[in-house]
Amino acid sequence: MADLATAPEALSAVPRRARRRGPLSRIPAAVVGCYLLVALVGPLLIHYDPVHTSLDDRLLAPGSRTSTGGTAWLGTDGLGRDLLAQIVYGARTSVLIGVSTVALSCAVGVLLGAVAGYFRGAVDAVLARVFDILLAFPAILLAIVIAGAFERSVLLVVLALSATGWITFARVTRGVALSLRERPWVDAARVLGVPGPKILARHVLPFTAGPVVALATLEFALVVLAEAGLSFLGIGLPLSTVSWGQTIAGGKEYLETQWWISTLPGIALSLLIINIGILGDQLTARYGRGRSD
Repeated sequence: MADLATAPEALSAVPRRARRRGPLSRIPAAVVGCYLLVALVGPLLIHYDPVHTSLDDRLLAPGSRTSTGGTAWLGTDGLGRDLLAQIVYGARTSVLIGVSTVALSCAVGVLLGAVAGYFRGAVDAVLARVFDILLAFPAILLAIVIAGAFERSVLLVVLALSATGWITFARVTRGVALSLRERPWVDAARVLGVPGPKILARHVLPFTAGPVVALATLEFALVVLAEAGLSFLGIGLPLSTVSWGQTIAGGKEYLETQWWISTLPGIALSLLIINIGILGDQLTARYGRGRSD
């Protein structure tokens, strides 16, 4: 009886603990949302020309006055370009490339993975070997080769990063499809004579959304980091496109004195990567609990 009497209190304590953890668990999503807002709205509020330079304003410290009477809130780089504007425009570049690469990789990977996992047989054997062969190539090395072999452009970077990015989506989707094809509702649809492509579209693909969304979040972080790496090396993006990697690379020779040129974009990049990673882990854990339930 004592245990029964204390049971409601124990049960009510669980929601209270969950509520206490709730606000903290929303921080990664809020931070990522702020980055998306800056990427969408920031370029409309801040004008920036990456080609224009002002040697009178070069290497200004954060908060300094510029030659035009404005304020360089985050300082300027070695060519006198405003660092705050570079961070804002760099966020737009990272979000654009990240979303485009993940969308392209997801579309190709989910389609091939679902086909391989559902139809099995020769189709699965061929596609599975293709997945294994492409996984043998280092992804970043292949991206460097592709990005360095052609004329610089945003589209080239997206294609270079998608060259192997779709494989992870294909492998995950294939594993889910292999399990789903044996479920009772799929067997019932086959017995009723529903065509295979229609079963795949209506009874298999919708159930891959959970792991695919979680994986897409993690892949987005990797794509943003890879794009910054390519820009740091000076390949992929044209000089007229602002990137955090280019800004960090431009300030590496001033690290001992003008630390803010490389440090502030590096902090912006690190915060985005860390919070996207935590958000991806949260989505993965939530999906796992949903499946176990």
